Amino acid sequence: MFVRSLADGAELRPLEPWQAEEFFAHIERGREFIATHIAFADKAKDLESARGLLQAYADNKAADKARIYGIWLDEKLVGGVMLREMDVSTGRAEVGCWLEPSATGKGLVTKAAKVLIDWAIRERGIHRVEWLVSPENAPSIAVARRLGLTKEGVLRSYYPLRGVRQDLEVWSVLAPEWES
Repeated sequence: MFVRSLADGAELRPLEPWQAEEFFAHIERGREFIATHIAFADKAKDLESARGLLQAYADNKAADKARIYGIWLDEKLVGGVMLREMDVSTGRAEVGCWLEPSATGKGLVTKAAKVLIDWAIRERGIHRVEWLVSPENAPSIAVARRLGLTKEGVLRSYYPLRGVRQDLEVWSVLAPEWES
């Protein structure tokens, strides 16, 4: 297992099925905040589904199709970043993130996403990394900008979130842009 320091007291670590109880407690603390813009929190509605979500990522990691990492602040799980999808054969990946309210404003997602994007491009040969975000999610858009991603457009009425259709902005960075 690896641990990557992000800042004073903050670390990026793999998030695995055996951590389901800690993960579920974290989701419970931040559920309403997280679910404001992403459906991720609603997928972990109880301990069993939280474990299932982490197991699905473990299975996809074994198949080299996805990854999930937690962000710990002072030994408490407060958020995470993930490669929701990764297709090495086409060189495309999608990065996602989430954070509970207590950890916002510290730059943790920006630092963690930078580590993940750098790994995907430099180690796995990914050519295009996407960041999909609700136009209403200003903090996530700010992260995309800080990371140097380019806004490509808006997918209108792209997905339902809690019964309401949502638009989705598409941001991306290409490997040559990241390298420079």
